[in-house]
Amino acid sequence: MSGTLRDIDGSVLPAGTRLTQGKVRDIAELGDKLVISTTDRISAFDRVLTVIPCKGEVLNTVSLFWFDKTADIVPNHVVERLSARTVSAVKCRVMPVEVVVRGYLTGSAWRDYQAGRRVSGIAFRQGMRMNSRFDAPLLTPSTKEEKGSHDRPISRSEILSSGIVPAKTWNRIEETALALFQRGTEIAARNGLILVDTKYEFGERDGKLYLIDEVHTPDSSRYWYADAYEDLFSRGETQRELDKEYLRRWLLSKGFKGDGQPPEIPDDIRIEVAWRYITAWEKITGSAFAPSALGQAEESELVAKALAQA
Repeated sequence: MSGTLRDIDGSVLPAGTRLTQGKVRDIAELGDKLVISTTDRISAFDRVLTVIPCKGEVLNTVSLFWFDKTADIVPNHVVERLSARTVSAVKCRVMPVEVVVRGYLTGSAWRDYQAGRRVSGIAFRQGMRMNSRFDAPLLTPSTKEEKGSHDRPISRSEILSSGIVPAKTWNRIEETALALFQRGTEIAARNGLILVDTKYEFGERDGKLYLIDEVHTPDSSRYWYADAYEDLFSRGETQRELDKEYLRRWLLSKGFKGDGQPPEIPDDIRIEVAWRYITAWEKITGSAFAPSALGQAEESELVAKALAQA
C-alpha cells in the first residue's frame, strides 16, 4: 500500500549510523543523536506480519499527546517531533524493568489469580471477580528479557534485593508510574474511557529519570468504554474495549497461531485494522484524525537529515 512505512532505508543514512529494528520502531543512532521512527509494521504471535496504513502515525501521535499531558509529572525522551511518525530523542540508559500499572483484575492478572498465583509478588484478597476494580492501582513490574524469550513478573523485593535498579531510583519510578496512571485515568474518563492497565518504560540520563518509548497507546494499554462497565460487570460479561485484537482473531480463524507460514492478509483486513487504530486515536484524544505521514523515501531522508545536522 502506498504511504505505508515498513522500515527506514538505512542506505541513505550518514556513515557510522547504527540502525536497529524492533517489532514496530526503527531506531537510528549517530554519536549522541537518536532518531526514532514508528513504522506501520504489525506483529501477532511474536511474528511481524504486514503493514497497516496509519498505524505508526497513530501510535506516535498518541504518545506525543500523552507526553504533552504528563510533562509536568516526568520529563520524556522526545526532543522534537520531526514528522507524524518520527521524533528526535534524548539517549538514555534504559531501565531493565518494564512497569505495568493495573487498575482492574483482568488479563494475565486474572488468569494468575484463578490459578492461585501471586502477581509480581502481590497476593490478592479472596472472592474477587473478573474485571473487579482494585481499591488502588497496583504496580506489577516484569523483567525485560532478550529477544525470543518471554518477560517474567518480578516483585518489588526482588528488584531491590538483586540491585538491578537502585532503591532510590525504583522508589521514584513507582511514584512516577502511579502519578502517570492517575493522570491517564482522569483524561481517559473525560473521553468516556476507562484506562484499565498500561505499560511504562523509563530511562535515566545524568541522574534524571525520563519516560521513554510510548505511553498510553492502544498497543501499550487496555481501554474499556466507561458507559458499559457497570452493566457488563454485574452480568459477568466481557467488557467493551477499544479493539486491537481484530487481526489476531482473524489469524486464529485461519488456523494460524504463530507457527509455520502465515496466511496472506488481504487489503480489506488491513484497512479494517487501520480503521480500528484510527477509532482508538479519536476516542483517546477526543479529536478527529487527519493523516499526514510520509512515505519511505521522504521519511528516510528526514531521518538522515536529522542525524547529519550539527
